[in-house]
Amino acid sequence: MRELYPDPEQDWRPRLKRFLLDSDARFDDFLYRSGRWARELYERFSMFMDRFHIGGWRRWVFIEPLSEGATMGAAGLVVLLALALPAFRDTADDDWLKKSELAVTFLDRYGNEIGSRGIRHNDSIPLDEFPDALIKATLATEDRRFYDHFGIDVAGTLRALVTNAQAGGVRQGGSSITQQLAKNLFLTNERTIERKIKEAFLAIWLESRLTKNEILKLYLDRAYLGGGAFGVDAAAQFYFNKSARDVNLSEAAMLAGMFKAPTKYAPHINLPAARARANVVLDNLVEAGFYTEGQVFGARRNPATAVDRRDDRAPNYFLDYAFDEVKKLVSTFPKSMTERVFLVRTSLDAGLQRVADTAVENLLRQYGRDYHASQAAMVVADLDGSVRAMVGGRDYTASQFNRATDALRQPGSSFKPYVYATALENGMTPRSIVVDGPVCIGNWCPHNYGGSYGGSMTLTDALKHSVNTIAVKLSIAIGNGNPKAGRAKIIANAKAMGLRTPLPDTPSLPIGADEVTVLDHVVAYATFPNLGKAVTPHGLLEVRTGDGTVVWRYDRDGPKPRQVLPPQVATDMIYMMNKVVEEGTARRAMLPGIRVAGKTGTTNAYRDAWFVGYTGNLVGGVWIGNDDYSSTNRMTGGSLPAMVWQAVMSYAHQGIELKPLPGLPTTPPPTAPAARAQVAISPQGAPVPVRPTVLTQKGTEALIRIERLMEDAGRALDAAGARVSDARNAPTSHGETLAAAGGSTTDAVRGN
Repeated sequence: MRELYPDPEQDWRPRLKRFLLDSDARFDDFLYRSGRWARELYERFSMFMDRFHIGGWRRWVFIEPLSEGATMGAAGLVVLLALALPAFRDTADDDWLKKSELAVTFLDRYGNEIGSRGIRHNDSIPLDEFPDALIKATLATEDRRFYDHFGIDVAGTLRALVTNAQAGGVRQGGSSITQQLAKNLFLTNERTIERKIKEAFLAIWLESRLTKNEILKLYLDRAYLGGGAFGVDAAAQFYFNKSARDVNLSEAAMLAGMFKAPTKYAPHINLPAARARANVVLDNLVEAGFYTEGQVFGARRNPATAVDRRDDRAPNYFLDYAFDEVKKLVSTFPKSMTERVFLVRTSLDAGLQRVADTAVENLLRQYGRDYHASQAAMVVADLDGSVRAMVGGRDYTASQFNRATDALRQPGSSFKPYVYATALENGMTPRSIVVDGPVCIGNWCPHNYGGSYGGSMTLTDALKHSVNTIAVKLSIAIGNGNPKAGRAKIIANAKAMGLRTPLPDTPSLPIGADEVTVLDHVVAYATFPNLGKAVTPHGLLEVRTGDGTVVWRYDRDGPKPRQVLPPQVATDMIYMMNKVVEEGTARRAMLPGIRVAGKTGTTNAYRDAWFVGYTGNLVGGVWIGNDDYSSTNRMTGGSLPAMVWQAVMSYAHQGIELKPLPGLPTTPPPTAPAARAQVAISPQGAPVPVRPTVLTQKGTEALIRIERLMEDAGRALDAAGARVSDARNAPTSHGETLAAAGGSTTDAVRGN
């Protein structure tokens, strides 16, 4: 009976059904009431907005354009913010201002000062001590409304746009001083819309963080004014040999005129152009109302005269490279280190640098017109990768672009050693027989320099005569018939040896179609005399703070050599590349009494000519060509580049302990053309420079160890003296008790 008639009080199912039914009814009622309230609210809002309804012609003339403009403006603002976000990453660190305030003094490898870079901290001039003429000339020329705008001079930008449109070119800049400072601090000089957007946002950000006077002071201290000078004080010292405090009106006008284009208007490059630009600055001073015509009349009649810097021997290309290395290094230091003044000992050999500069200029002056070649770059380094000399171009004052570190040029046949090394690593030997004959990869069929084929030959002879088809055939053989797989192994080896530029996988890669830098290419060759150990190119040996504390040393903190090739492969490559110099395409690079190994390189249409070679002591490379990629007059790597290399290396090997190349006989090589070297490094009628005898590597290392031991001993003595002084001056009850008993506090301290 209980199963047929359950007790209602004990059955939970009816109660659950009633609860669910009640909840459903309440939810439905809530939705109904909410909908009615929302409808009433919308009707009330519509009635309220109808009061502002505008129809007819007023709607299409005013309302619709404003609405569309607001929509497009909001979308544009979102896009601008998205483009500007990357620019603010550099400002995320609270130390963003100090990061760019490095002041570095550079020494050569022997401790002699060779130059400086960065902001001068110790003698930085306060803004109120700059001459009034200099500040007014800067404001009149660069940003007359500087103290009135919010970082972007809208009126000035519009005026510049109109002026440039009327002139049909860029005649007037629209960037404010704040925008230019933002570019100097955080951005590059590339002319893109993205950079201008970042510049504008950063300018507003700077205005919110700094006062107008602080911005102006930073601008005067950071702007590049040519000749390696950053800031007006360094520029005044460089151009006029005086402090910026002491410049007169004509000199101030010349300095202010260089903000626009320091390379174009630098007086040591083009004095007439610099004076013409200074005259424009004087016109701006009068036009802005800062000076009267009578006040600037004297400056017009007596224009500034700059110090003659044509004989300045500062290694500026190397200093720029070393300064970039310092900035990268400092960025890795802990944030707790706030020091920004450094003394850096570099790897530069000042005597060798002067000879390299002279050899490049003399040989280009003598043969450049015949070969239609106008530029060159050279790097000489120790086998550990330390750069001894760097030529980034013929004239730093005319062009600060460093062709040794920044120019990307095709290496031509000088790339083939990476191919041959990979072939040796995959089972071939210098005596392996290869066939010089036609070869095609797809529709691409390479040809040899002479247009003919040599048939069967050894791998050594193929490299010696720089046969193009065999290099391509090797890439196929390395990949076991798959050229793409073979090129992948070649690229891996080249990058492991030190090439840091992108190497796109193309069929022409084995004959040097991909671009490299001179610095990377030269130091990568050091892998061969190092018996397969790759090294990192570097120009810094030791970094000290302003008080002399050593914070970084390359031998202790720098990257260590890494084994990337088997020693036997490196030895075989030395043998083969030595044949290139003594019997092949690079005979003009031979050195008297010294074994040399290397490889020449010439690219399509004779645009680039290379020679890269090494001895048991040094590695060096020369590139010659034209900045505009125009063809030379059939110049090959075995001609002018080999001649420059031979001239510089002949000097570099004087007075040093000569080391043999592994695997080569110690007997002297065939006679080398020594007379040509003397002509290259010494002008006619001048005595040939003789390299002073230098210490051997072991002697240098011994002196460095002695220096460090003396430094450690000096610091230990200072610390011990400080502890003794503190102990003597400390009034302790123990000492007073001993003194009262007739003892001595000093004796008590010494006895402990």
